[in-house]
Amino acid sequence: MAALEAEVRADADADRARREAAAAKVREVRARQVAERDELSTRQVAIVKKGNKAVRKVADDSDDDADDLGGAIELAGKANKVRKELAKPIAKGEKSWIKSGIASLALGPIGWLYAGSLRETIPLSAGWVVLAAIASKIIPVFLLMPALYVALPLSGIAGVVYAVQYNRHGSRQRLFGNKQEKPKQLRGG
Repeated sequence: MAALEAEVRADADADRARREAAAAKVREVRARQVAERDELSTRQVAIVKKGNKAVRKVADDSDDDADDLGGAIELAGKANKVRKELAKPIAKGEKSWIKSGIASLALGPIGWLYAGSLRETIPLSAGWVVLAAIASKIIPVFLLMPALYVALPLSGIAGVVYAVQYNRHGSRQRLFGNKQEKPKQLRGG
């Protein structure tokens, strides 16, 4: 009987120790959260004060207008480069960004097969077909259309980007994943 009582006490002591450890951990987490909240508040106050100084400086100094103008000119220059790139005639071996965009807009990721990286486009196209087959059986068309009104234009944009990347590099380029992937080496080589 004494051994049983000792065992029960040991279990009770172990439970109490676990509860105390859990309570200490909860107190530590709460203290950390309070410290983080206080630090965030301090940073926000500093940002607001800094912002007020910046507003006053803009009111006092018109040099920022020149910076804004310079940024606008830089953006216009980049837009002009993109326009020229899209307007140039398609050379032999290049992909048409118009065809790629229309195919991707109409067919979703299946249109990406025209100019996209096969490593990305084949699995995404297969997934698109499976998803379309399942969704067409389960979800009514009037509920599916709003999702398609968002997904298909984004797919068209991705198709255009795939074609432009193909033309820039002369080969199919990946848009997603690790672009700087090193080729695998064979053993002993």
